[in-house]
Amino acid sequence: MYKKSTNSSKLLVLITLALLFSCKQNTTKTSDSIDNQSDWMFTEFVKVDSINPILNPSTNLEFTDPITQTSVKWEERNVLNPTAVVKDNKVYLMYRAQDLNGTSRIGMAISDDGLHFTKMVSPVLFPDNDAMKPYEWNYKKDGKEQKNSESCYFCYFDGVEDPRIVESDTGDYIMTYTAYDGKTARLSVASSKDLKTWTKHGLVFNDEKYIDMWSKSGAIVSELKGNKVIAKQINGQYWMYFGDTNLYMATSNDLIHWNIAENEESGKPISVLHPRMGYYDSRLVEPGPYALYKDEGILLIYNGSNAANYNDSSLPKFTYAAGQALFDNKNPFKLIDRTESFFIHPDKDYEKVGEVNEVCFVEGLVHFNNQWFLYYGTADSKIAVAVSNQ
Repeated sequence: MYKKSTNSSKLLVLITLALLFSCKQNTTKTSDSIDNQSDWMFTEFVKVDSINPILNPSTNLEFTDPITQTSVKWEERNVLNPTAVVKDNKVYLMYRAQDLNGTSRIGMAISDDGLHFTKMVSPVLFPDNDAMKPYEWNYKKDGKEQKNSESCYFCYFDGVEDPRIVESDTGDYIMTYTAYDGKTARLSVASSKDLKTWTKHGLVFNDEKYIDMWSKSGAIVSELKGNKVIAKQINGQYWMYFGDTNLYMATSNDLIHWNIAENEESGKPISVLHPRMGYYDSRLVEPGPYALYKDEGILLIYNGSNAANYNDSSLPKFTYAAGQALFDNKNPFKLIDRTESFFIHPDKDYEKVGEVNEVCFVEGLVHFNNQWFLYYGTADSKIAVAVSNQ
């Protein structure tokens, strides 16, 4: 009996060692930690420390604001949360920029190598005297209630924020962005043929039921074709993930007019991804770039925020770090898999200290020169890049 037990123990040890060795051989070292790696996800993005951050705020760029008719240093305070597309063998980076009064506008920078960018002098999308002004301009500014005190800075946030861009199958560029009036964030949509001149199409959800609903961060399901990211129809419709606490879905026939996927019984939006207590995404989840259609499913890179308690104790509370989720590519609302941990998090000074501390907010992703370039906002103040050879 004793001899049999010993042999069983030896066999168990050998099996355990074999399993450990197999796991070790299949693990790809990343810049941060991913626990349940698989073929469907990105396993390694390397921050380009030699040049990061690649974009910083500047006092050199000015344009005449169409509402105030004054010259504005439109990116003087912060640059953050970029999207990116490849066009004519160049990377076009569209980024959120803030002036000292708290207004956000969308600027554009262009690169030949995906790393070194030249900014355009003027923003390409901004609050204007148009139909979107009520949703993009803070009423307090029209009332000349502006104050320069630091304590009231956040009172006057407004503008156009956090763009995400894909192409349509006709070659038009579709941008989802956040219109913010100082009270309510509303997901909006614009289109362009050249990335420089944009047509605003209004609020994504403009019916009476949802017009005043807080909505942000529209990530359209898209497919990589060459270096182009083209919106993908599934079951005859386009699909989009959105939200900044839980994630919801919407569908469209034309990429401009969208309908929220609702629970038929409750009439409320269906949540397809939730925060998780005890994890880095315990406080909220929010889409990153477009959602990438693949053979394995729909890959959604998303941003998570760490709660004040019942969180990931390895990170400071309220840290923004990014993870990945996989949805069914025939039923985009069906969650298949999800990473246990983040793949990028703040560990550099410029990511840890800024307008908002402890933030890596991923939002731009392009395939360029046989590499993946991931662009992200750091501490809501600057922009950085990480690269993958997958």
